[in-house]
This record gives sequence, C-alpha cells and structure tokens, in this order.
Amino acid sequence: QVQLVESGGGLVQAGGSLRLSCVASGRTFSTPVMGWFRQAPGKERRFAAAIRRSGSSTYYADSVKGRFTISRDNAKNTVYLQMNSLKPEDTAVYYCAAGRGGPLNLNEYDYWGQGTQVTVSS
Repeated sequence: QVQLVESGGGLVQAGGSLRLSCVASGRTFSTPVMGWFRQAPGKERRFAAAIRRSGSSTYYADSVKGRFTISRDNAKNTVYLQMNSLKPEDTAVYYCAAGRGGPLNLNEYDYWGQGTQVTVSS
C-alpha cells in the first residue's frame, strides 16, 4: 500500500503561482511513476503532469506545458508541482497519484491522494 498526502492548494489571482506537494509513504518502491491530475467541477479527471523515479523523464499536458513544472525528491518521498502563470481555467481539485507506468493514463495509477483545491480568480 502507498499513502499520498497533498498540500499547497489555495486561492490565487490569475498570473500568480502555487506549489503543490505530495508526500508518499508505504511501499513507494512499487510505484515508480508519480503524477498530478486535476478535476474541474462537472468535468472528468484529467492528466496534468507526471515524472518517473529517476526524474529524468517528465510529461505534461499541452494545457500546462511551459507553465507547470513537476519535480521529485526521492529522499523525502515527495513530488512537487510548481504552477506559474495560473489562469482561471486551472481551477480544479488537484490529485496526486502513484503508479507503475503509462504516465498519461489515469487507469495506470494505483494510488490516489485526497486532493487539494486550487482556485484561480480572474
């Protein structure tokens, strides 16, 4: 089992920045891929970014590319999502996820955090 706890969400004005953190505990060696997904009200949960254990491979949705940066600190079992130039359409609940592969596909993730709300005002 792997437990994931997100933090760092909040309310920010358009153009601002936030950094989300996700601390993993448990059998983290079984989940080499960590990802962030987001779900806006009334919409499906969608991929935002992912990173492999080595940190050398990162993946981004087109909608966040160039604005969001995913990183990880394996010593702290923590994954970060730095979000810059935030837009109102980035408003969503952001979920951290851990899995074995298929970085862009939410069905490839086995464990999920409880989510953290990000609200971007215009």
